[in-house]
Amino acid sequence: MTRIKTSFNRRSFLKTTALAGGGMMLSISWLACQAKPEDVLTMPDEWFGINGFLKIGNNGVVTIMSPNPEIGQNVKTSMPMLVAEELDVDWAKVIVEQAPLNTDVFTRQLAGGSQSIRQAWKPLRMAGATARHMLREAAAQAWQVPVEEVTTEAGVLHHKASGKSAGYGEMASAAVNMTVPEEVELKALADFKIIGTPRKNVDGKKIVTGQPLFGLDTYREGMLTAMLIHPPAFGLRFKSMDDSGVRSMPGIKDVFVITSYPEGMKTDWSDVSAFKELVAIVGSSTWEVMNAKKALRVEWQPIENFDKTAGLENSSDHASKMDELGAKLAEVARKDGDPEAAFRKAAKVIERTYTAPFLAHNTMEPMNFFAHVTENKAELLGPIQTPEAMEKSVSARLNMPLEQIDIQMSRQGGGFGRRLYGHFIVEAAVISQKMNAPVKLVYSREDDMTFGTYRPTYHATYRAALDENNNLIAFHVRAGGIPESPLFADRFPAGALDNYLAERWSIDSNISVGAFRAPRSNFIAGAEQSFLDEVAEAAGKDPIAFRLELLERAKSNPVGERNDYDAARYAGVLELVREKSNWANGDQAGVSRGVSAYFCHNSYVAQVLDLVMEEGRPKIEKVYCAVDCGVVVNPLAATNLVEGGTVDGIGHALFSGLTFKEGTPEQNNFDKYRLIRHGEAPKSIEVHFVDNEIDPTGLGEPPFPPVVGAVANAMYKATGKRYYHQPLLGDRQMLG
Repeated sequence: MTRIKTSFNRRSFLKTTALAGGGMMLSISWLACQAKPEDVLTMPDEWFGINGFLKIGNNGVVTIMSPNPEIGQNVKTSMPMLVAEELDVDWAKVIVEQAPLNTDVFTRQLAGGSQSIRQAWKPLRMAGATARHMLREAAAQAWQVPVEEVTTEAGVLHHKASGKSAGYGEMASAAVNMTVPEEVELKALADFKIIGTPRKNVDGKKIVTGQPLFGLDTYREGMLTAMLIHPPAFGLRFKSMDDSGVRSMPGIKDVFVITSYPEGMKTDWSDVSAFKELVAIVGSSTWEVMNAKKALRVEWQPIENFDKTAGLENSSDHASKMDELGAKLAEVARKDGDPEAAFRKAAKVIERTYTAPFLAHNTMEPMNFFAHVTENKAELLGPIQTPEAMEKSVSARLNMPLEQIDIQMSRQGGGFGRRLYGHFIVEAAVISQKMNAPVKLVYSREDDMTFGTYRPTYHATYRAALDENNNLIAFHVRAGGIPESPLFADRFPAGALDNYLAERWSIDSNISVGAFRAPRSNFIAGAEQSFLDEVAEAAGKDPIAFRLELLERAKSNPVGERNDYDAARYAGVLELVREKSNWANGDQAGVSRGVSAYFCHNSYVAQVLDLVMEEGRPKIEKVYCAVDCGVVVNPLAATNLVEGGTVDGIGHALFSGLTFKEGTPEQNNFDKYRLIRHGEAPKSIEVHFVDNEIDPTGLGEPPFPPVVGAVANAMYKATGKRYYHQPLLGDRQMLG
């Protein structure tokens, strides 16, 4: 049991009652559980807000707020589970609601960095424990018994000695008047009844039945539809347009130029936008606006005095520049021992270079946002990973007080980092203000893929030195990219050998980039794990045994003090996947296996991938995953996350890539940009979690990076050819 100080201030605790009225029957789809029709409950007559995270109805039904944006990582189910656990309530009586944006009550309302559950682990449990304490206090006063003798179980208060009991709903009105405790006790892990149990997605029924849920589903009476035209190439800006033939087209209300971010406006990190001057077309329907968009004639001109690289960039030039810098000395990020001396005396040196292209996020739900800006209020609703930051941006852009900006979060059809950057919210707000009407801004697939904040293109060269006994005596990585380096200087194998050198470099670009699922790790993990596989082979060692040998050194006698991984947990997932995949029995006939392991976002993942060749094409039979992410809150959701990250990683490794010609993306839709297809996903993914009592760590991103290496290593086993450049299959080869 852990005692924790409460951090709620008076504003956090609403402590008000609200009359709901009605007494209508609760639809089973409103409940967090999958209730049976015979278990349908009655809507409470009154609700009592115990604190900002929950309210209790007079019949014991509990509403729990999910504070963070839901982008498919299942926080809308998992976060309320934390509150419900400490509240000690029956999950079958819980309704989950998306919380409003309110950073006075809810901290870190952001989806990114696989941090939602990690950061909420104690605050949300504290919210539930505080409410439970106040309910016990209320019962103790009503029954005139010591509060220490009042216990709870599944939403019912008990006093054993007197035999009295009461449901939470009976004590809720009194509980709101109890003093907020200065500290509360959190449950011991052994006492958990909800955390650690599989719970179905609270939005599952709405998703599969197509009920309004996502931002794109937003509709308001009198709402107009807006779309944008942006420059066709990075390095161009608006010059002029002829809209004479468009304004008279059916349904078209207006055509005008907007400046999303005026010169001199203070912007936040989430305001990344390559094109700040855009042509807006507003009409009655998406179809009418799309037709007008095709008919509109716009001229563009080169950007002058650009603060980065001027001109129209080509991927072929990018590759040449990266090869050139990758061969030169670069900024030293870390150096242990004397690596160059070790390389000079080495019996064998292996050197390999790996590259990866720009990637587009391609969220399944296109970029969109609803805005209704009036003189005194800006109402905005839609999918955004960074609502707090964008609230400030809209306030600054509209020159409207922050208190008048109301951003509401819808469920998001994918994020992957793309919705960290909310320029589309600012654009929607500016268009609505101009039209003096409610407007939904919608990007087409082509708009999104050519107006991106892409995954950068990367390049990494590795060298390894082996002595005459095939021991790894030196390791060197020089990694860079456009416009950032993917290097993590203090990650494995740093700390596992005496001589280590890490260098980084970068090249400026006018192509906008941003976070992509597992930033930087999404490339460097695959490169590093492919290289280690090749080094293990050169040393004549089993690839898992080779990694464990290095990790043993990192555990027993680490080099340096900045190693940002726990060697024991790293080795733990490798040992678990070795056992679960039956690695010791070697390759089965016709099946080629690749292994990989990586640490990122505070978690550890190891994967063994089984692949077969059919008619000259690789087909993935099975992936074994071993994951150490601390305590698993919702095993069902966690397994889904690992499966999704694994499939996503395989798809991008094999197929995806975005190239540029004269500043223009050469792929602008799915006929040219390849994502993995259903028939190309692994037939089976087996997920195993390390059982420990470590506070939860990241999970949305960690399964993605290592599987890239596992695919490359399995393909080598199958073909005898090493794969150094992504996409591994290029855009003409297909699986399945």
